[in-house]
Amino acid sequence: MSDTKHDLLRAPLSGFQALRADVLSGFLVFLIALPLCLAIAQASKFPPICGIWTAVMGGLVTTWISNSQLTIKGPAAGMILIVQGCVLGMFNTYCTADLMPDLTEAQRMIAAFQMALGVAVVAGGIQFLFGVFRIGKLGDFFPLAAVHGLLASIGIVIVAKSLQFVLGVPDTVLRDDHGIGLRPIPLIAAIPTRLIPNLTQNVAIVGITSLVILFTLPLIKNKWVRLIPTPMIVLAVAMPLAMVLGIDPQLYNVNVPNVLQNPERAFFFPDFSKVFTGVGIESIILFSVIGSLESLLSAKAVDLLDPQKRKSDLDRDMMGIGFGNTAVAFIGGLPMISEIVRSSANINYGGQTRRANFFHGIFLLLAALFLTSVIAMIPLAALYAMLVFTGIRLAHPREFIKTYRVGKEQLIIFVTTIIVTLTTDMLIGVLSGIVVKFLLHLMHGMSFKAAWKPNIEVEETAPMKARIIVHDAAVFTNWLLVKSRIARFAPTGNVTIDLADVHLVDHSVMEKLHEFEQEFSRAGGQFHVVGLESHRKLSDHPQAARKKVTANSAVKQETAFVR
Repeated sequence: MSDTKHDLLRAPLSGFQALRADVLSGFLVFLIALPLCLAIAQASKFPPICGIWTAVMGGLVTTWISNSQLTIKGPAAGMILIVQGCVLGMFNTYCTADLMPDLTEAQRMIAAFQMALGVAVVAGGIQFLFGVFRIGKLGDFFPLAAVHGLLASIGIVIVAKSLQFVLGVPDTVLRDDHGIGLRPIPLIAAIPTRLIPNLTQNVAIVGITSLVILFTLPLIKNKWVRLIPTPMIVLAVAMPLAMVLGIDPQLYNVNVPNVLQNPERAFFFPDFSKVFTGVGIESIILFSVIGSLESLLSAKAVDLLDPQKRKSDLDRDMMGIGFGNTAVAFIGGLPMISEIVRSSANINYGGQTRRANFFHGIFLLLAALFLTSVIAMIPLAALYAMLVFTGIRLAHPREFIKTYRVGKEQLIIFVTTIIVTLTTDMLIGVLSGIVVKFLLHLMHGMSFKAAWKPNIEVEETAPMKARIIVHDAAVFTNWLLVKSRIARFAPTGNVTIDLADVHLVDHSVMEKLHEFEQEFSRAGGQFHVVGLESHRKLSDHPQAARKKVTANSAVKQETAFVR
């Protein structure tokens, strides 16, 4: 990107110029969002049109509840396994052929999907309450390595499950002896033995061509090529290629209804009868907790990218997400979050305000109403190729390398979360990461009491100026207490946090302190971390965990923030 263009993106616009920039960015983001909304809904076992309703609600309604200026709300790949798990859990438990003998498999799947909508309504209400009672801050409790491990495991499963459709493999091939879809580990093992021998050649040509475009196009540096959203280039190639190869659209294309002529096939209503069952309660927890966590992390990341350095009210954003999720579930949509990839694209395309999200929703609504005949020409192989690309980005080897560079212990937490998630489920997986990190802290000499209740002194030397002294430990389990003391003076105050008497400072806290440093700096305040000269870094990473050395070893290290 040239310096001139960089300056234009960072210069705040106003009036008609800002409106025009938001309309243009909203349109370009719509081009990215349309195929992804369809793909995520299809992979989640929702009717594809329902993914569009999610982004429409996120743009037209949630936009005005949240004060987040640049986030794009919509369905996300990271939620696929949660939503799919709920639908399949309802299907395999309450919608079997024995329990519903008069219905076809497709009708029973719709019944299970409507039960999942009932769960989504309740989960959205809980997310709204998260915002009302300002407990979005609980997202800071989860250790970063466990969260990243969860996302990587989701990416691995997305790739394994999407390859079936990229290659045109019949669904029956990947079921067990009881007709139930394979779990992640057997599914991954089945790729060479079941997938490749059973591919449909012409479908595979479309899918592999789409993958080649997705992986090679970002390598092209030409500014005109990079202005065109990659998903639209994929569709521009895949749609005519599918027609030339004679692929059966009834089997291998997106199935979307004409919304104006057949609204009963486009909108669905929730069934609340199985909300408080085992499947329902587990899904409510996953929908509300993991969905909220993903959304909070994305919104915080987008704030850091905002050229105008605006800060979102995360509790208000959570209220918007919760309201949007409950509302859209009443018409058939799947859960939404603040989505990082489309939000980043919004920034790159020059979006100025939350109107860009609104216009992205408007364009999606128009497409759903008037372009369904065109949407029905999209090959599923191309859509699932986009999911494979997304999944690989979530679980890319560089994520393992990046985690290792932060510290070997972070890699242990990261890999443990992945393995447990793949062999059990996401809730147990993320809990395993938390437990492993806690045990590692105890091995480093942290006391059990200090993990939950740190000894904190606040010396307020002047209005909005303070020295905060932390004793014993500063780790993810007690960070919320430390954060509450700092927040009293954020972001325009003058705060010094003294960690000289802390035995252990973990990576999550180091990362949060670094975020505070950036936040204070943007707002004109001052934030200093002192007292880490006698602590040993557990890796060379600037935000690595620190452990206090004994007087005998006398190992001196540089202070917290290495610039």
